[in-house]
Amino acid sequence: MKKFRTVTLGCRVNQYETAFVRESLLESGWQEVSRENGAEADLVLINTCSVTAESDAKCRKAISAAAEASPRAELVVMGCYAAAAPERVAAFPRVSEVVADKRKLPEFLERRGWKVPKGIGSFGSRHRAYIKIQDGCRVGCSYCLIPKVRPYLASRREEEVLCEVRELARRGYREIVLSGIHLGHYGLDLIAADRKAALARLEDYIERRSAAPPENRHTLAQLLRALVEQVPELRYRLGSLEAVEVTDELVRLAAEFPERVCPHFHLSMQSGDDAVLARMKRRWPSGPFMERALSIRDSIPLAALTTDVIVGFPGETDEEFQNTCRAVEKVRFSKVHIFRYSRRPGTEAAEMKGQVPDSVKRERAAELEKIALRLRAEYAASLVGREVTVLVEEERRSARQGTCEYFLPVRFEGDVPLGTLRRAAVLSAEGETLIGRVL
Repeated sequence: MKKFRTVTLGCRVNQYETAFVRESLLESGWQEVSRENGAEADLVLINTCSVTAESDAKCRKAISAAAEASPRAELVVMGCYAAAAPERVAAFPRVSEVVADKRKLPEFLERRGWKVPKGIGSFGSRHRAYIKIQDGCRVGCSYCLIPKVRPYLASRREEEVLCEVRELARRGYREIVLSGIHLGHYGLDLIAADRKAALARLEDYIERRSAAPPENRHTLAQLLRALVEQVPELRYRLGSLEAVEVTDELVRLAAEFPERVCPHFHLSMQSGDDAVLARMKRRWPSGPFMERALSIRDSIPLAALTTDVIVGFPGETDEEFQNTCRAVEKVRFSKVHIFRYSRRPGTEAAEMKGQVPDSVKRERAAELEKIALRLRAEYAASLVGREVTVLVEEERRSARQGTCEYFLPVRFEGDVPLGTLRRAAVLSAEGETLIGRVL
């Protein structure tokens, strides 16, 4: 029996796509092995990321490491770095094939004589599954290469997603994370009679959706409602969204089905300063972002609002950075993912004047981290005395730990099966970790 192993770098979509190929290999009679158990692989699949220059470096290191660790294995490289630099990737020792376009994954599998799965039925050792429902981005932020390597918009139809989710539920999964490259653009491409007739401008897609009858707009909210109503035994969590893409219907669903839709919205902010956002070529200034974030908080007072922030973007002044800090404080984010800007060759921002020194980036990141940790601890403390639903994920001697609907870790005593959803009373908080008692 031939053996394979996988290496995945990057986002949830990448993790899903690796799981898709893994499903194909398992259905085709291959055996999965890990580097840790010392078994020699015949094939190593490396799924790469290219969101930053550092990501590219990690990918090159991973390819070299795979060649060294599995000297007899065939290396197949896919993902965004493979799309950004296919010739460079192909030149690495032992790389036999580069899959630069993820749309051609089924064709790649068929050509290899492997089965093309209808979806995934497992997600490795994880107890929650990431489901890719959308691909592609047309926005064109000045710091991002992704629109160049995933420029197409492609959404999965409702029936296909439902089928995959039902299978995951049958196999015991209890939380699904709906993921995409630009999740808020789910369904824009489904409105056209001929999905191959891609439109040139993002605005054209949006205008076409607005002109369609409400029942035929293929929105994220419509898909989420179908999932909640037709596969109600699962809990659903949304991936990253632009704040203005969190529609009233999405908020209503989270309020109407608190046990089924996690009241957790990850709102991509990047900066709280309008001048920085303009240089980033973000689609909206800070005003609409703040208005929408605060309106979600008004509708669901305990909602977990998380975000991404880039510090040290070219030209960022102390005052512009402080505007970002003030925005984080005003929204009271429960978690902030902080990234120090790094120049990404091939992007507009890499050539901008006013590159911020690394020492300043580190100082700003550290300052914002202090704010973020304090807000996260305060948010955790606000849940003390309440009940939460925990996806049990880890065994820690006599204790268990998992994640609640508010995207906080919860620890409690007791022999509770992993992968289950359990209600717990929150007794106290230690930093960001809730200490609970199973009900």
